[in-house]
Amino acid sequence: MKRIAILGSTGSIGTQALEVIKANPDSFELEVLTAHSNADLLVQQALEFNPNTVVIANEALYDKVQGALQHTDIKVYAGANALNAVVEMGTVDMVLTAMVGYAGLQPTIRAIKAGKHIALANKETLVVAGQLITDLAKEYGVNIYPVDSEHSAIFQCLAGEFHNPIEKIILTASGGPFRGRTAAELATVTKAQALKHPNWDMGAKITIDSASLMNKGLEVIEAKWLFALKNEQIEVVVHPQSIIHSLVQFEDGSMKAQMGLPDMKLPIQYALAYPNRLKSDFPRFNFMDYPQLTFEQPDLETFRNLQLAFTAMEQAGNMPCILNAANEVAVAAFLRDEVGFLQMSDIIESCMAKVAYIANPSFEDYVDTDREAREKAIELINN
Repeated sequence: MKRIAILGSTGSIGTQALEVIKANPDSFELEVLTAHSNADLLVQQALEFNPNTVVIANEALYDKVQGALQHTDIKVYAGANALNAVVEMGTVDMVLTAMVGYAGLQPTIRAIKAGKHIALANKETLVVAGQLITDLAKEYGVNIYPVDSEHSAIFQCLAGEFHNPIEKIILTASGGPFRGRTAAELATVTKAQALKHPNWDMGAKITIDSASLMNKGLEVIEAKWLFALKNEQIEVVVHPQSIIHSLVQFEDGSMKAQMGLPDMKLPIQYALAYPNRLKSDFPRFNFMDYPQLTFEQPDLETFRNLQLAFTAMEQAGNMPCILNAANEVAVAAFLRDEVGFLQMSDIIESCMAKVAYIANPSFEDYVDTDREAREKAIELINN
């Protein structure tokens, strides 16, 4: 029985993780639920799953959550400090970090230092501070299990192969809703169009990132740290059907791929239950439904975010932190209809050029870099 804390339980990954836990009551016990501002859903989840503790990060909503749960034995806390503290609880075995963005970094660090194994759905943690996080995981003897479908695929392909060196990995990308579009066509796309992903049902921020290929760029950087790869060992191939979730090529030329229908519950369950595979009723893949699987090169000139991510990875230091912060601000502005689709790349590129570069950043440097990059991005948007 693994006792689980879910950071970000009201988001897409968090709600699907609860489905996995509900379907496997003999394998998992829910200890902690946290949310940022979705108090209503947090309360609903707490009443259904009866965790030990819930945290609402938005302190203004504490009274609402506390009032709704006061007739239960569930402990209710609020604020960032509470979020950082609950991951250290002795009753927690594993922390699923399903928060979106930079906000996931600090609680993940606290969880690692408390010796909790991590099921990582918050890719920004490794994008922003990959060296720091991997060093801490080694120091505290903590395993990081990937939840992203692509990284889960690589992890699954490596089962039984950990002693065999990787020649390269290939991350697959659906290409998003705008695959094949020209820059001129992208200049006029709307928020509503960008939020319609062809294969996956995700939150708004990740869906926009997928449309711009920034999500794939962040996954490239995440893969470097998860699997201790050199930059040149990572490739991206567009695979519109999203059936092959990624591949590993070994030194003998052999390749392994992990396949299946697009369903995030499978990688969530694999991460939570590792090293066991639990029986599931997830829909099964049928080759006859997909008589053709196709592949193509990503268009790095039109979808510049993916190239910017490769550039940030190559420059290393705090550059991926700059990339991530600028992207978070740019996506939020796009969702508010304040900037166009292509302007997001302009904002990110400008921040990468103007925010101070640090080759060997400390945690405090990451905090300062994140703030500076956000301020620069906001300045660019307002001007």
